[in-house]
Amino acid sequence: MTFLEKKEHLKKEIANIAKESYNKEQKALATYILDHATEDNIDAIYTFITQRVKLGFTFDAAPEVNHNCVSICKKNDSMSFGINNTPHKLIIGENYDVLKNLLVSYSQNGEGLIDVIYIDPPYNTESTQKEGNDCKEEVQASKFIYRDKFTRTGWLNMMRERLVLARKLLSKKGVIFISIDDNMQAYLKVLCDDIFGEENFISCFVWQKKSGGGQAAYFYEGHEYVLIYAKHKIDKNFSLKKYKEISATNVIEDQGRYYIIEVDKIRKKHGKYESGEERRCYYEELSLYKNPKAIAQIEDKLQEGSYLLVEDKNNKGKHFIAEKQEILNKNGKFYKEILPYSIISEVWTKDGANELKKIFGEGIFQNPKPVKLLKFLLNTQDKNITILDFFAGSGTTGQAVMELNAEDGGNRQCILVTNNENNIGKGITYERLYRVVNGKGTKNEKFDWTYTKEQPYLSNNCWDVFEIERHELKIDDYEKAKQLLGKANLVFKQLNPEYEPKHDWDIYNQLASLKPYLEEKAGDSNDVN
Repeated sequence: MTFLEKKEHLKKEIANIAKESYNKEQKALATYILDHATEDNIDAIYTFITQRVKLGFTFDAAPEVNHNCVSICKKNDSMSFGINNTPHKLIIGENYDVLKNLLVSYSQNGEGLIDVIYIDPPYNTESTQKEGNDCKEEVQASKFIYRDKFTRTGWLNMMRERLVLARKLLSKKGVIFISIDDNMQAYLKVLCDDIFGEENFISCFVWQKKSGGGQAAYFYEGHEYVLIYAKHKIDKNFSLKKYKEISATNVIEDQGRYYIIEVDKIRKKHGKYESGEERRCYYEELSLYKNPKAIAQIEDKLQEGSYLLVEDKNNKGKHFIAEKQEILNKNGKFYKEILPYSIISEVWTKDGANELKKIFGEGIFQNPKPVKLLKFLLNTQDKNITILDFFAGSGTTGQAVMELNAEDGGNRQCILVTNNENNIGKGITYERLYRVVNGKGTKNEKFDWTYTKEQPYLSNNCWDVFEIERHELKIDDYEKAKQLLGKANLVFKQLNPEYEPKHDWDIYNQLASLKPYLEEKAGDSNDVN
């Protein structure tokens, strides 16, 4: 969708708002404002002028941006490791700031270059308030706990600001997976409908994460959800293939290809043939019914009182039907491709905890997602894609990407983003990746986890590590802006080798830092000398 097409689409959305919410004059004013919007600010303007009517609830104030400070990634060579020529990336810093960096480095001609986004955001349970994990005070904890004490609208606002950036990062055929639980699923679904468009909703997977019983006031909740949206649903295909074995007697060959046939019992009533299950297939483009050999195969398999049905105006004596689907012939057995269910089973949350325990020797992260869940989701996509997880947590997505590449020869590239709250970025995410690649900890620690007997560790991988640096930059300091611009272009090339340095983008707005929730200690900020 071009910028002009998008502008016209948003104007139509305003025109369709009920008159009880926006009167004629208000719609005219909103349309006028949109007419004067630019490509950089049209999303923010549309959100602002429709905020009073959309979603059925209102947001907290948007996060404040410090226009006297910019955030730029910087590579940490001492932490980077591995031998592969196409490294994955781990970026440690506030994900809002990192997403703005990625929007510059992973965009081309106004389109994002990220194929898949998976996130497992904090679930807004407020359960950590009692443990002192409160945004008003420093947190002292021996293990990482998500800072998830938000008001509901505050949580939605936090998610909205990041999902708007995430959508821009997606490629035309991109897709996003979002893990969530019952507490916020309905609200998140409505929010995503607004950001990605209801028409781009793919599915809501139900993940059965537990198999046993448990105590609950009413019903035992042993599930979570994975919301799935495409950037443009019309352009999106999923490649997850599931197969069901079928009898060889239900398969015919036509010019070297195999097709399934279905034989139905037919009864004649009032001079007409009737089928309990009517099926029709239009095979004009195939040679199946023009091929005498294929017809002979069909007739050989017919039983008395049965007919192979197909809509065929030129053959009124028999009605033929076949499913328009190729069949996989593997070692003399035939398999029919079937759609996967939207229920994910036999993937347990305890698996994620056990994986981390084997890697670290103790449970240091609450409810990590199992690798098998991420591999299931990523297997719905192509093998040569760029994957982003900007709530990286314990690093499950990174491990899943490396394992899949080892299993199918894919060339998936992974970008993980996490802050370093309670030392999660360096002590958990980074440490996990380092261990599964190198077979030892950063301090030569030993552990029980191995990938396979034949390949104990995922050694054919490389991770470049970046951290966010903040730089004070006043709006009229053009010399410093020029210096930072050059620095940013260099690091963006490190993030994405395909990036073409730009000298005309607006560093003040595009990389403006998010104001922190907590005041930084003196001397924490970085700057250019």
